Amino acid sequence: MRLKSLLLCSDDKIVRVLRRTLGDLNIEVEHCTNAEVALSHLTRDRFEAIIVDCAGPGAADVFRGARSAPSNKRAVAVAILDPATGLRSGFEIGAHFILYKPVSAERAKSSFRAARALMKRERRRNSRVPVSFPVEMGSIDSLARLKVNTIDVGEGGLAISLPRRSKLHGRWNLSFTLPGSPTRIEVAAEFAWEGSETQVGLRFLNPSPEVSRHMREWIICNAPESEKDDPPVSCQLTDLSLGGCYLSITSPFPVSTRVTLSMRAAGVEVRSEGVVRVMHPDKGMGVEFTQSTVEHRALLEKFLHQLTDSPDTLPELLVEPEGLENATIQNSTIPSDTAELDPLLELFRNHSALAAEPFVELLRKQRGLAAAM
Repeated sequence: MRLKSLLLCSDDKIVRVLRRTLGDLNIEVEHCTNAEVALSHLTRDRFEAIIVDCAGPGAADVFRGARSAPSNKRAVAVAILDPATGLRSGFEIGAHFILYKPVSAERAKSSFRAARALMKRERRRNSRVPVSFPVEMGSIDSLARLKVNTIDVGEGGLAISLPRRSKLHGRWNLSFTLPGSPTRIEVAAEFAWEGSETQVGLRFLNPSPEVSRHMREWIICNAPESEKDDPPVSCQLTDLSLGGCYLSITSPFPVSTRVTLSMRAAGVEVRSEGVVRVMHPDKGMGVEFTQSTVEHRALLEKFLHQLTDSPDTLPELLVEPEGLENATIQNSTIPSDTAELDPLLELFRNHSALAAEPFVELLRKQRGLAAAM
């Protein structure tokens, strides 16, 4: 099934370029010329991307409409802006990606390659596999325990059937084994919605990278309309610390995108989970690592020492998106005392609003200070 996009634009030249570019990427286009029609589509149809020319009226209304529509609230939002318009204004109205005018086929294809990777991940993240298997539940807030059966399962949670007249709430520890898998999964969850009769939905709370990987791999193998993700994107490492890194990449992912990084240099390989904290279109992005285990830290230290001891070594880096988080959620999973001692994380947190050039200049100064120590 092809990805679908909603395009609000009255500029015929831009429409022609985007139709051709998105068609080459196997993305369907539903074209509208006014915001009222676009909002009507958002209430009836599901789209993986919402693309809006912000020169016309109603751009912010359409982005807000997408966020309030249950079937489109996780759609990837792309704002088409005039160069004179500030970058922050596009992000402030809810855009994940910015496409500047004049819109060329080359620039559009570069931006939408990254957008398509996210569109695929978000669609699969929202897909549900109807399946029944037992789940053991234990309340985090009390001693209550019970066994239930699932109705369906997705990457971020599952639906279950409760015993009749049950009125459960709060957070619970779940324990279950996916059909055909030898791995027992332990994860915390909270009640997310109530359906008809005894059906309820549980949302996973901060699943570990291992749990997320098991769920993702199982969904890929068992979803009725599963499709392959886009391959990981090659990028260049410019700055690295124990808390994060900055990557030079022409098609960076938006802020709050969860990503997986594979880094390799001279026989040392590190796989890291992270969240994009800083994004500069066409330039690069800053990623904060979300793993704080002793094992991951030891691997990072080894990798850093390898780069320090062999300055001519060019590390190989691949990055792939895992999904979008709520952009308002900026809480770090790195302990606060560690973050305060990490100059790179401090830069991400206190200077994320800077444009690319002054931010990169701060990175250079930081490197110079580190080299002088």
